[in-house]
Amino acid sequence: MKNNIKIFRVMKGLSQEQLAKEVNVSRQTINALEAAKYVPSTVLALKLAQVLEKQIEDLFELEEGD
Repeated sequence: MKNNIKIFRVMKGLSQEQLAKEVNVSRQTINALEAAKYVPSTVLALKLAQVLEKQIEDLFELEEGD
């Protein structure tokens, strides 16, 4: 699954640590998400969309084979 979390996080002027605190996860989790090494739960995806003020579809997209 491809994601645009880093792009929208930077556009909002948030560090990984700040975003992590907003959605109640570790900075390492945000790092893993941005590196596409981790697929978030539905709840986490919704929290990220809310904090970043984007639709889930803006943040995540399926790649061929997903």
